[in-house]
Amino acid sequence: MRAWLAAEGRRFANTVIWSWQGWRASWASEKTLRQWTLANILSDALAFALPLTAGERALIVALGLMVLVAELLNTAIEETVDYISTAQDPRAGRAKDAGSAAVAVAAIAGGLAWVIILIG
Repeated sequence: MRAWLAAEGRRFANTVIWSWQGWRASWASEKTLRQWTLANILSDALAFALPLTAGERALIVALGLMVLVAELLNTAIEETVDYISTAQDPRAGRAKDAGSAAVAVAAIAGGLAWVIILIG
């Protein structure tokens, strides 16, 4: 049992390290990740400054985090496509565009949640 716990602890520590490395690399190379992070900070500050319910706040925070998730996945797609080939290929363009569209859809969901909460 002790050996299993030690192995799981090492696995978890590695996961944290690799995730932090991924965040730092994306932060350094992706201006849009930095912009969405700032948008999230402002959105979260507003969510906690306004008289919203806990559920409304949770929705705003969760959807904001989903935008960051989509942006990180988009970055992974772009990096992978660029690593595989520098040649122009319509499939590569579609893959990158789909990743970008995922970010846009997540952002629209967050924006719509704000609109519905504020007018509701």
